[in-house]
Formats: sequence, C-alpha cells, structure tokens
Amino acid sequence: MKKLLFLSLFFVLTLTIVSCGNDKKEKKASEKNTSEKTYSIEPKTTTINWTAYKTTDKVPVKGQFTKFTIENTKNGTTAIDALNGLKFSIPVSSIFTKDTIRDGKLKKFFFDKMLDTQEIKGTLHFLNETSGTADITMNGVSQELPITYVIDGQMVSIEGIMNLDNWKAQIALESLNAACLDLHKGADGISKTWSDVKIEVVTYLKQN
Repeated sequence: MKKLLFLSLFFVLTLTIVSCGNDKKEKKASEKNTSEKTYSIEPKTTTINWTAYKTTDKVPVKGQFTKFTIENTKNGTTAIDALNGLKFSIPVSSIFTKDTIRDGKLKKFFFDKMLDTQEIKGTLHFLNETSGTADITMNGVSQELPITYVIDGQMVSIEGIMNLDNWKAQIALESLNAACLDLHKGADGISKTWSDVKIEVVTYLKQN
C-alpha cells in the first residue's frame, strides 16, 4: 500500500515537473514571437525625388514622382530584408515640379521621345551595409544604377546619380533642351541641359 502510494505521488510529481517545463518553453517561445519586429515599405510614407540641372552653372531643377507601385511587398526582420529585391514601377505621368508648364514639357519633349516609357521600372539590390544597385529599365534599356543608403531606425534614405546617356536618352535630352532653349541659358548665353540626374528616395518603413 505504501509502495503504491509512493509510486502515485512520484507519477504526479513527474507530470507536474514536465508540464511546468513545457509551459515555460511555450511561454518563452510566445514571448520571442511577440517581441520579434518586422518591417515593410509603406507607399504613403515614401517619396521619390529627383534633381536635374540646367545652364553651364549647373542650376538645380527639383521635382518628384508622386506615384509608384511595388510588385512584391514583403516583411523583413531588418530594413534591408524588407527592401532588398523589391520591384517597383513609376508612371512618368506622376512627375511633379510645382510648375504645370514644366511638367507638360517634361512629358511631351522628354519622356514621349523615348521608347516604351510610360513607366520606369526597377529592382533594388543591397550589396552591403552602405551601398547597392537599382536595376532600372527606361527607354527600352536596362542598366544598373549604383546607389548608397543610410538606415536610421525605420527611416531609410537612398541616393544615386543617374547618367541618362547610359539609358540612350540623348535624343530625348536634346529635344527637351530645344524646347527650353532660352530657359536653360546661363549668363554665358549657352543653353545646356545636363545628362546626370540625382535620385533621392526617402521611406519611413512600417513596423509590424
């Protein structure tokens, strides 16, 4: 009888210890899953800015694209994971410079002189902690655009200098310069539209 009672108590004690151990493991796993943060891009908190240049003094002309789409939005455990490999598409009709006449000229005399350029398409690639590339397709040409980036918490800033010659946009550039001949003249009387354009993307990632 004593032996049976002892075995019963031992069995109950063993079950209690095992159950308690499992509860602790499940609690730790639950806490880990709850505390793990993920990030994803949020179009509403993302801006795509550009700076073009005119005259031999290289006077900046700033603008932005107000719309874009992401084909493969994803969650990542880091900002790099969330952005790496993203495919984007930018409709050129969304160009905005705070000057409707200039916007119209850019559409008519620049983008309309290209091939298949209703949209600019690209894919982001992050190679290390500070730099990467963006595969950009424009004017029927696909080329790599070197980029640098800075991450500060949920804020990511990406920059790149786009040489339009690499996308065979010389004809479009000449067309734009002819349409803006006097406006692109500097003090020396020379009209010039530069082929390099600075691209700046700032995004505040959503934390999930």
